[in-house]
Amino acid sequence: MKKVYSNAAEALDGLLHDGMFIAAGGFGLCGIPELLLDAIKDAGTKDLTFASNNAGVDDFGIGILLQTKQVKKMISSYVGENAEFMRQYLSKELELEFNPQGTLAERMRAGGAGIPGFFTKTGVGTVIAEGKFEKQFPTGPDGAMEDYIMEEGMFADLAIVKAWKADETGNLVFRKTARNFNAPAATCGKVCVVEVEEIVPTGSLDPDAIHLPGIYVHRIIQGTHEKRIEQRTTRPAA
Repeated sequence: MKKVYSNAAEALDGLLHDGMFIAAGGFGLCGIPELLLDAIKDAGTKDLTFASNNAGVDDFGIGILLQTKQVKKMISSYVGENAEFMRQYLSKELELEFNPQGTLAERMRAGGAGIPGFFTKTGVGTVIAEGKFEKQFPTGPDGAMEDYIMEEGMFADLAIVKAWKADETGNLVFRKTARNFNAPAATCGKVCVVEVEEIVPTGSLDPDAIHLPGIYVHRIIQGTHEKRIEQRTTRPAA
């Protein structure tokens, strides 16, 4: 089965359609699938729902799709440094479903594991719990009953993620904190497309170093990445 493609547009060919649901890895600008996002922008696919920790910044990451009004809804835990994201939400041009950060990660992981729903204490008694099924479990001191809310697993039409290395079968290695949401996002898509910095021969990765097995990965591209720094903080020169 061919998994390696020459560029992002070729890797996404036949996968994109208006109104689709996309899970995207990354945290801020760290570990985002920037080349695949550029290709989605160029394809003009619209009315998209994105599940992602945030939407990058105005001119980078998912922010470029907000600028072109290709995104209909964001499922996120943080608006971040994106002024256009905030403007569209406040003006009711963009639907926004806020998820606590851990809940968002677990919704992706649960979808990837085939789990349609799970219970969590996070959000109980807040606006997060509105309209959700609640149940008590004996998890308190001495078996006291405590409230939980049910969250749904996430099943996306497409997952787009960024990794450091891949072999030709799709086994992935992430680079430090750039792993973030990429691994759970990769598992919850019906199809997973990955961009990497390096593709290595099959068998050259230490099996114990593989973070995500290739069974989850359908298409891979190698590219050059900008790797912007969202907030640069330096000491004054001596």
